[in-house]
Amino acid sequence: MERLDRDAPVRLWAIGSLDLLNVPKTALFCSKTCPGDAILAAMDQAQKWRDQGRCIISGFHSPIERECLQILLRGVQPIIICPARSLDRMRIPVEWREGIGAGRILLLSPFEPSNRRLTAALSEQRNKLVAALADDVFFAHTTPGGKTARLAEQISGWGIPKTELETLASK
Repeated sequence: MERLDRDAPVRLWAIGSLDLLNVPKTALFCSKTCPGDAILAAMDQAQKWRDQGRCIISGFHSPIERECLQILLRGVQPIIICPARSLDRMRIPVEWREGIGAGRILLLSPFEPSNRRLTAALSEQRNKLVAALADDVFFAHTTPGGKTARLAEQISGWGIPKTELETLASK
């Protein structure tokens, strides 16, 4: 199965250095609800990525994804942030603007300027784009039957290496 299908965006909007699309990227996903041990493990993993200089791509929308972003922002590694809305008129936090100016943060969106509000449907489209652009995918936690678990199932045939915290714990 191919990564991109008929639902692939025809255009992307960006703020920042498009060169970041050429570096190896790990996609980060986590369900909205997450047990404490997975939270701590995800934060530890984010620190490792930061220290290794690994580029992380995500929507950084769930609470754990946002916490991981805060850890990553304290480093100098590349970060690709994909909001589930248009970049048009988006308020960009100061620390993001600094990273954009330094060439280490890229904001990327497949959504037209009319899509100013986040919706579940836009989040689903965004998550597929994030996974398609990644070289490997990391699931900090998937709630059985949840949207993140469905995403993991959908992309399983794409040939992208996938890691989950349960896998890391067994190593």
